[in-house]
Amino acid sequence: MMRFNYFRPASVKEACKLLNQHQSEAKVIAGGTDLMVQVRDEDKKLAGMKTVIDVSHINELRYIQEEGNVIRIGAIVTHDQIFRSPILKSAAPLLPEACNTVGSPQIRHRGTIGGSICNASPAADPVPALVALNAEVKLESVRGERVVPMVDIFEKPYKTNIGADELLTEISFKRLSDASKTAFIKLGRRKALAIARMNVAVVLELDDQGIVTEARIAPGSVLPRPGRVSEAEEVLIGQKPTAELIELASKKVSAVMIERSGVRWSTPYKEPVIAVLTRRALNQALGVE
Repeated sequence: MMRFNYFRPASVKEACKLLNQHQSEAKVIAGGTDLMVQVRDEDKKLAGMKTVIDVSHINELRYIQEEGNVIRIGAIVTHDQIFRSPILKSAAPLLPEACNTVGSPQIRHRGTIGGSICNASPAADPVPALVALNAEVKLESVRGERVVPMVDIFEKPYKTNIGADELLTEISFKRLSDASKTAFIKLGRRKALAIARMNVAVVLELDDQGIVTEARIAPGSVLPRPGRVSEAEEVLIGQKPTAELIELASKKVSAVMIERSGVRWSTPYKEPVIAVLTRRALNQALGVE
């Protein structure tokens, strides 16, 4: 077990001061479902860590609010709280669905949405859903605050460009329209307690004639960093979704995976499977059996 100094700030302001003081020697802990495993295993990602800053008791980071058409989620809201939120089930149903697939009930009660983002695991279930929601994150420090698109903070697996003195405090996105059609599908080695081998989040908007006016397709665990697949989205936009178009869009996701990630040992497996998952997600969103 690693040894470290431990601080438990009472406010965001105090946490930011500690981060400014300790910089890259500090790690933030909230639910601890990732960090404590890494500490136990003396993970090399924690090389140089001398301080842990526990933000789990900062209640100003625990909220789910709706302001106009914008949804705001505090960084230490747990996966279970998201799953149970009436606001989120109405405004963005794919996010509670994704959070309910994370780990076990114990993990969902401890793990936080901010932790899932900052850990930057390619297999994080809530991240594709947030990508499909065009989520933004608020980062605070003693220097002030900045709000950036969530996809812009990811550099590579398990690495973000969040400053050593910055604290992720909020995730926000616009409420989906009542006519929005969404889906989230996860493939794991088991039906529960499984890290995603692949997942995909989908948001579709259709007009009164059934023509797709907006499509957002965000696969997980298949790209170098989280993002949408615009090449697949463009197949559907301006069209009435048919089985043929859905199949074409799904295969575009596979093609883009290979284009961005290259051919790897897992490609022969992932190439057809991510296409099938995307097809199922699109059909589920459209209510097609």
